[in-house]
Amino acid sequence: MSTKSLLKALFTCILVTLVAFTTWAGTHQSVFDWRGLTTGPDRYWTIATLIDAYFGFTTFCVWVFYKERGWVARIAWFFAIMLLGNIAMSSYVLIQLVRLRPEQPASDILLRSRA
Repeated sequence: MSTKSLLKALFTCILVTLVAFTTWAGTHQSVFDWRGLTTGPDRYWTIATLIDAYFGFTTFCVWVFYKERGWVARIAWFFAIMLLGNIAMSSYVLIQLVRLRPEQPASDILLRSRA
């Protein structure tokens, strides 16, 4: 299976799952009725939100796997992102920005280095 086909399959699964869980949560409780911050977590939207967050982490990990060439770094960043979420993701982007030479635009962090 080509990388392009694999990515299409992954993001199709993510999209279908997110739509399904959002629909499921919405049929059990209006999003406007969620009281998780005032009366304890509501089950349906809490589950849907966690799934959404971890699929966001997964999407970011796909980019990290593209950027990083070594498997040790890929696996270390995967676990850091899954355990620390946006803390690890922000750290990764800051490291990438610090590594840029002064004349490089910030957009250069999006692509794999030619090294």
